[in-house]
Amino acid sequence: MSFKAHSPPSTLRDPDAPFLVEFEDDDPRNPINFTPAKKWGITITACGFTGITAAAISSYTMGVPTMVDDLHCSTFLATVGLSVYPIGFALVPLFTSSLSEEFGRFRLYIVTIFLFMLTHVMTALAPNIQTVIVARFLSGSFGSTGATLVGGTIADIWKSDERGFPMSLFAIAALGSTGLGPMLAGWIESNYHLGWRWIQWISAIVSGVYFISVLWFLTETRADIILTRLARKIRKMNQDDRYHTKAEIDKPSLTTSIKISCTRPIGLLLTEPTVFSFSLWIGFTWGVLFCFIDSISGEMESIYNFTIGERGTTYICISVGSILGWFVNMYQEVLYRKYVATKGPEARLCLALVASFLLPAGMLIYAWTAKASIHWIVPLIGLTIFIIGAFIVYQVVFVYLADCYGPYASSALAGQSMCRNLLGAVFPLFTQHMFDSLTYKWANTLFALISVVMIPIPFILFIYGAAIRKRSKVSRKILALSEGQHAFDEEKADKKG
Repeated sequence: MSFKAHSPPSTLRDPDAPFLVEFEDDDPRNPINFTPAKKWGITITACGFTGITAAAISSYTMGVPTMVDDLHCSTFLATVGLSVYPIGFALVPLFTSSLSEEFGRFRLYIVTIFLFMLTHVMTALAPNIQTVIVARFLSGSFGSTGATLVGGTIADIWKSDERGFPMSLFAIAALGSTGLGPMLAGWIESNYHLGWRWIQWISAIVSGVYFISVLWFLTETRADIILTRLARKIRKMNQDDRYHTKAEIDKPSLTTSIKISCTRPIGLLLTEPTVFSFSLWIGFTWGVLFCFIDSISGEMESIYNFTIGERGTTYICISVGSILGWFVNMYQEVLYRKYVATKGPEARLCLALVASFLLPAGMLIYAWTAKASIHWIVPLIGLTIFIIGAFIVYQVVFVYLADCYGPYASSALAGQSMCRNLLGAVFPLFTQHMFDSLTYKWANTLFALISVVMIPIPFILFIYGAAIRKRSKVSRKILALSEGQHAFDEEKADKKG
């Protein structure tokens, strides 16, 4: 067994001082040293969970007509089933992040994927709308792992300069699969012998097949968990309790970790202008996206007399917009490398400036061209433009907040995720009433005008972001930690020299 164990100088004076267990530089058990084939197998498999959970968000809406008839419920109550799904995404990750630190990512994947599959079975067998709503909340809760753990898994196995493409696959899976779900579900719903229950049964079957693939391709990728298990094995083999990992020595209790993971994201969201403003912007964008998910089908039916299958197919523009957004976002990396020396983290915002105009432009095209006298492809082009902007913002928020908040990045991202998904849950609840009162044209115009008001957000952060962070207590703390780490690295390099 090959490993590196060393002890601090105090060990010479204190025989009970711990030996620190670490990976050798080229240790194949270290996730960062996995073979490229293994890394891509893990990445694609993990992103698959993101895609399945994203498809489950929107595929549900296509079954609402037969669900209302079958369960004798109102359309509003059926819409609640859409809204409670992102509530699980908003709240549960505050707890699961600590559980992954305690038990590892792989175990959490296995448990949550299996339970996610069972929630689809629960929905398919539901005798009433109340059961559907509870099942959808549980589905979002367990499915949230697909949004929270995957980014961490990618960070575990890819070096920082290698993560761009894997993270873009994650973003495509998260947003692009939102269009694939209803495209398939629409044709299932159109079959009189299938309907909404079979949308859920097929989702359960897909989740079950995916569960098997996870057992085959995924493995633990959290380095400190692997090291802790290795140290435990060494202690047992040598009958010596002094072998520990740094994570074991510095590790807080699970209760403390959960308390921090639940409170720190909220604290950053409410006290950090950068986190709050960006979260508000992407939260509004996500809310509008959920409104579109809920309303595209109805709008295509009332204006263009599309069948349910055809209405589902129109959602493909979400997938197309995500892919186009990915191609556009590749240029962001070029701009980042060009301006990072002068702008710092704000160099991540170059394309976000463009996206701030794409969002209202896409909404306005969608709002004002959806009429019988204009071909249906035109409003869908507007919707695609909106999705391109949404994809850019979705990509930018991860890398920008990560660059700005370093060791607190996970908390900052958890705060924006909570805000984004809560707004995504709230918006569909008033969508239908707003569309009935204002019509699709003016309701979507209102969304566009609010988006216009938010255009200054990325510009203010791009120009004044560094100055805003200088006034932040958290940013000053991060700077102190960074300087301390830099001094430690220099001292370590001097010793090696």
